[in-house]
Amino acid sequence: MTEHVKILTGSAIVINHKAQLLEEQEIASIVKNNAESARLAGFGSFSDDVELFVAQSDAEKASAIIAKN
Repeated sequence: MTEHVKILTGSAIVINHKAQLLEEQEIASIVKNNAESARLAGFGSFSDDVELFVAQSDAEKASAIIAKN
């Protein structure tokens, strides 16, 4: 099983842009949007933060890509 690490937290727009940049470099990522999940489940949420995760083995490369862009 692959261990994932959080590399960035931000708005949905920023996180989706960074996830696209990673995808272009063939780095798989997971976007975790708790506010959207809560909304779809019928609950409220106080946070707009979205989290970006990558495999631990890709974390260093992904962080470098995000820092450049």
